[in-house]
Amino acid sequence: MRNRRVLLASAASVAVAPGLVLAATPARSQAAVGQPAPAFEVVDSSKRKRTLAEFTGRPVVLEWTSPSCPFAKPQYVSGRMPELQKWAEQQGVIWLTVLSSHPSRSDYLQPDKAQAFNRGRGGAPSALLIDSSGAVGAAYGAKTANHMFIIGKDGTLVYAGGIDDGETMDPEKVLAAHSYVRPALEDILAGKAVRVATTEPFGCALA
Repeated sequence: MRNRRVLLASAASVAVAPGLVLAATPARSQAAVGQPAPAFEVVDSSKRKRTLAEFTGRPVVLEWTSPSCPFAKPQYVSGRMPELQKWAEQQGVIWLTVLSSHPSRSDYLQPDKAQAFNRGRGGAPSALLIDSSGAVGAAYGAKTANHMFIIGKDGTLVYAGGIDDGETMDPEKVLAAHSYVRPALEDILAGKAVRVATTEPFGCALA
């Protein structure tokens, strides 16, 4: 395991650097590749209630992110994440960016501030979900900012893992990294099985 990947510890979370933590062992996830994706009901940044069921029949991407994570930021500074989001939308894919910070955390953003933050970094998801209770993150076993999940048209979870193989905080290296998400979406859109269905997520722990 490369040293930049988030480490999981059995003890309580301990800060190791700004924006990086050792995460406590997560609760058992309901999500498993090849199985139905966990249903959810959560508000978005416009305070509209959103559910997984409303997107039935369309591929759905879940992207966990954070306003304080130095691994998430270069995905946007480089332009690669917004470009991927816009490409996905053009293909009829629903892209849901998720903020799972609890209100007690310093990086928690209220819906209006979350919307401004996302707009400021050029984000172009279908919706920005405010998972302040952490229930959606727990259901999917989301461990890090940049943890990605893809749900097929039939509601089956078909990909879980990292955004790419870069594991970097350098925007230039992000551009050179191999994406896992776009090839997975291309497989789905072509009616094929996802060739690489699981990878290791990296980034800042979600606590």
